[in-house]
Amino acid sequence: MTKKKSYISTILLIFFFAVVALITLLPLILLLVSSFRAGSDLMRYGLNFNIDWANAHIENYKLLFSGQNNYFVWYKNSLVITVVQLILALFLSACVGYGFAMYNFRFKNLLFGCVLLVMMIPTEIIILPLYRLIINMGVMDSMWGIILPYMVVPMLIFFFRQYLSGIPKDFLDAARADGCSEYGIFLKIMMPLMKPSFAAMGIYQGMLSWNNFLWPMIVMRSQNKITLPVGLQSLMSPYGNNYDILIAGSCFAIIPILILFACFQSYFIEGMTAGGVKG
Repeated sequence: MTKKKSYISTILLIFFFAVVALITLLPLILLLVSSFRAGSDLMRYGLNFNIDWANAHIENYKLLFSGQNNYFVWYKNSLVITVVQLILALFLSACVGYGFAMYNFRFKNLLFGCVLLVMMIPTEIIILPLYRLIINMGVMDSMWGIILPYMVVPMLIFFFRQYLSGIPKDFLDAARADGCSEYGIFLKIMMPLMKPSFAAMGIYQGMLSWNNFLWPMIVMRSQNKITLPVGLQSLMSPYGNNYDILIAGSCFAIIPILILFACFQSYFIEGMTAGGVKG
């Protein structure tokens, strides 16, 4: 009887999570279905599943690949900026989090409190000071103007610090006894142990970098240097004459995030759980 109840419970759980997964995927399915509709239909009827498949076409994708717009230039810009920003943010934030977790120094708690304080400040509040700083540094209208403010991320510092607080310091003592330098300890011993946290934060920061809209829109001036979210926004007009390309382009914009999650999903749950409870 107990086995039967357990079996029924398992079936009900599978059914429940299948329904939740379907509800979660509905916006993506709707986006994909709408990408085969004409722009005039999208303006007239909006996004819905009521599509006449007899009149469905792939002209939207042909226009996207025809080179009549800068879509793939924007795509390349976003990829380059996201990859560079992600690598720098993960490495530098891990270094800072490692310092907070493994070393004792003056004003350590005060400095970590400042990190927590910065986490609570919305980016929009510091847009103006950041804008003036980027102008003074002479990196306006360049990818470094977008990357530099996000090279060290408070959220990542907090997560890495929490994760590393759960790793015994015996690893450090043993490495020092073997003559390993402090840099060697971090690069050769600690970083391999941090793979789950890198995977979890890689997905988190990768999504933020790829979807970043406000700051790239402020920094970039040249049409051939803007990122994909800003470029897609520029396709919108009151007359809706580019909505067909916008929808098709949005479908392709999801691909890098799906690839990122597929590559790191095996570590994602482990990293998020460990980073959330350690310390």
